[in-house]
Amino acid sequence: MREYRVLAGANPIEIEPLPRFAELAAFAESAPTFAENSAGKAIHYSQFTDELLIADDSGLVVRSLGGAPGVHSARYAGPNASDADRVQKLLEAMRGKSADERRARFVCVLTLAQQGRALAVFSDSVEGVIAAEPRGSGGFGYDPVFYFPKLGRTYAEITREEKNEYSHRGRAFRKLLQLLASSGSRDFI
Repeated sequence: MREYRVLAGANPIEIEPLPRFAELAAFAESAPTFAENSAGKAIHYSQFTDELLIADDSGLVVRSLGGAPGVHSARYAGPNASDADRVQKLLEAMRGKSADERRARFVCVLTLAQQGRALAVFSDSVEGVIAAEPRGSGGFGYDPVFYFPKLGRTYAEITREEKNEYSHRGRAFRKLLQLLASSGSRDFI
């Protein structure tokens, strides 16, 4: 929520959590694609509100690992693993890989829904390289090993402002904001 509120910036919209979210039946993220998981979550949770709702599914894709961690990015090292555990498992899988095999991308898919119906889907990605070891103290998840060539640093080394400008999530969210601005919609959760 904090990240999306920052990304919204000066846009005249309100971003609020879904009321009583913890009490609602959870959506099982079992689809094979980010788009299907995002749309599934959006359609499922939008049934519990009259407001516009956005759902996000995002993760890291490494082609030389068959697309892993992919849609399992948050569960890559197991259901209760920490960010450090996931990074360590990724680094072990990358051991011995050439520079070209270390290419990766972050993907974000956002779905805008209302009352059980998907209205729009937005996606974007950003290309990078998996670093040989973690660097930096910012960010979360795979940020310490996602080297972003354009800035010459990992996502954990760049500023929050830089990350918001270049990230997959920021880019996808700006597409959603453009649609909302053109349609006059102001409130969503």
